[in-house]
Amino acid sequence: MAGVTTGEHHDPEPDPAPTGDPDGGDTFPRQHARTQRFTLGEPRNVSVSPDGRRVTFLRSAAGDDPVNALWSLDAETGDERLVADPRVLLADETDVDLPPEERARRERMRESGGGITAFATDGAATVVAFALGGRLFAGGLLSGLAREIEVDGPVFDPRPDPLARRIAYVSGPQLRIAELDGSSRPLAGADEPATVSWGSADFVAAEEMHRFRGYWWSPDGTTIAACRVDTAPVDQWTIADPAHPDRPATTTRYPAAGADNPDVTLHLLELDGSRTPVEWDRDFFPYLAAVDWTAQGLILLVQSRDQQGTMVLRVDTSDGATRGDTAVLSHDFDDAWVELVPGTPALLSDGRLVTTADRDGVRRLLIDGEAVTPTDVQVRSVIDAGDAVHFQANPIDDATQLHVWRWSDHDGARSLTSDRVGVSSAAIGGDVAVIRSATLDDPPTTVVHAHEQRHHIRSFAEVPLVAPVVDLFEAGERRLATAVLLPRDHDGSPLPVLLDPYGGPHALRVQRSRNAFLTSQWFADQGFAVVVTDGRGTPGRGSTWEREVHRDLATAPLDDQIDALHAAADRFDVFDLDRVAIRGWSFGGYLAALAVLRRPDVFHAAIAGAPVTEWRLYDTHYTERYLGDPADRADDYDASSLLPLAADLTRPLLLIHGLADDNVVAAHTLQLSSALLAAGRAHEVLPLVGVTHMTPQEVVAENLLLHQVEFLRRALPVTSAGVPQ
Repeated sequence: MAGVTTGEHHDPEPDPAPTGDPDGGDTFPRQHARTQRFTLGEPRNVSVSPDGRRVTFLRSAAGDDPVNALWSLDAETGDERLVADPRVLLADETDVDLPPEERARRERMRESGGGITAFATDGAATVVAFALGGRLFAGGLLSGLAREIEVDGPVFDPRPDPLARRIAYVSGPQLRIAELDGSSRPLAGADEPATVSWGSADFVAAEEMHRFRGYWWSPDGTTIAACRVDTAPVDQWTIADPAHPDRPATTTRYPAAGADNPDVTLHLLELDGSRTPVEWDRDFFPYLAAVDWTAQGLILLVQSRDQQGTMVLRVDTSDGATRGDTAVLSHDFDDAWVELVPGTPALLSDGRLVTTADRDGVRRLLIDGEAVTPTDVQVRSVIDAGDAVHFQANPIDDATQLHVWRWSDHDGARSLTSDRVGVSSAAIGGDVAVIRSATLDDPPTTVVHAHEQRHHIRSFAEVPLVAPVVDLFEAGERRLATAVLLPRDHDGSPLPVLLDPYGGPHALRVQRSRNAFLTSQWFADQGFAVVVTDGRGTPGRGSTWEREVHRDLATAPLDDQIDALHAAADRFDVFDLDRVAIRGWSFGGYLAALAVLRRPDVFHAAIAGAPVTEWRLYDTHYTERYLGDPADRADDYDASSLLPLAADLTRPLLLIHGLADDNVVAAHTLQLSSALLAAGRAHEVLPLVGVTHMTPQEVVAENLLLHQVEFLRRALPVTSAGVPQ
């Protein structure tokens, strides 16, 4: 048993946050890196107990402190209590020897913090379990005390049963059960081939389907629905560390487009080790996209390999001969693809089914198959389903804002956050809602709405040294959501232009949130007119808009960036269109490289970070959704690839890639670089040693921003009189 926290109470009123000290040598790149993009010190992973009495969340002690602690807040009084401090529990040795499953989870969730990064509670939210350094800890949310439970580890994804009698967790390939006295035993996975694991999400489920877990307790705590994942069919890839040739290479099973996926099955596991397979047509619906086990039943969402069909299934969990059989509750088909929406499917407290579907050109909320949201609102996620449904949605004509909505039989659908034009999310429990909101003018705030009372959850995040000044408008005939940022106190002289997009599916850059534009404003202050645009294929603008990238990931996204550029130049007379650069990461990196390869008449330099250069090298679920099977759609893959365009490069191009990236592997950049070299085209490559798809390392993150500016100044001579350097 390790150290115990003291149940300390704290003043709930917000404290002023440090702003950084420019006179002491602080700079925005350094601050941006040190604060992990200003996420440190923010309350996060917020959950509310079913009775609405307690709010549980994670937060570090300062805006530059990467170690998250576990906190609880009394919804009636607003009093905060520290439940678990990793520095006490581990004697300041946080994140030592993390299990590989935990490192993979953090990568899939883009989690760069430390300390406690995830937790789970029992059904009443009185007992909490979490892992630290591969060790198991449990805490009482009423007492405010936490202790270690010494079990066979390493421990990953611990979850108490709903009645708080024991804790399940994953250790390597095994799903194990821990009693509160510290005894533990394997429930599944003890006698399996090396390629088999139990209780963990496979790569594509975590990376592309929003499913980050692999097991679920029954409401009575007697049974676990658990995934069995066999990666034997998946091709084995090798990721080496060229900077350390003495270290062995890492092997991973990566399902590239057109190749085999892992074999994923679901089983009902009893605590005595007996198991029953859950049966459905896995030949046609191989993807297990979502699982939800509530008091109203166990339901699954399964998806076809071509992603044109989904089914919601109810699992028979009775003790009879039909145990494990499934019945179809609903199905959906689309000629392009059926979008997976986080939080769905779900069940209302009366057993009615909650789903989403594209109807009348927008994504609508469905209750037992009937659409209940208006046609001018795009549903983005479901937050909670009980007597009512809480969900996130945006106006169909304005994806720059995102609101929390509530639907009930009595009131229909109504927005809870329309009084603030910004971006909002929520956690719900009982009659209590914790709403996080951000606007262009204000930093993010997290407010507990408990009946007639409101309590702010304190944030210790630093105040950025950069204050964005954003001009939002709709560009061109397609009304492209576009933001323009100019140097502060600019004297009106011509400016080189920097496009700063993501530009692809599943992500928006133009949002009414101050923090979304911090880096863009910093680039502007270095002497650029910065343009940020969300074009066709990005979420929020309806079914047709999202499907404009079907069979072609290149044309529409690039055309929209060009259209927005010209519309912005008409709006601002300081744009120098003879000096236009573009930068981006991931899909944005692909788009940046595509821009200078395909349209050198418009773009004069590009920075491509972690770009997908050849879509045959990217994963099955993402790539096949848009481009299909490469065996059948070779022409579409060739048309979206950068490799055939290598000989067309005539502009400066900087390629940046983390050599440890297991999402967009470094082979993308290396193959493009090889093709460019073979074609005799000069370019630059910046390899990031030991860096994954994220860049959490402080020194790397800071210097990466500085290096990009230096490259742009070489590629595009900048006249910056009166502009901060």
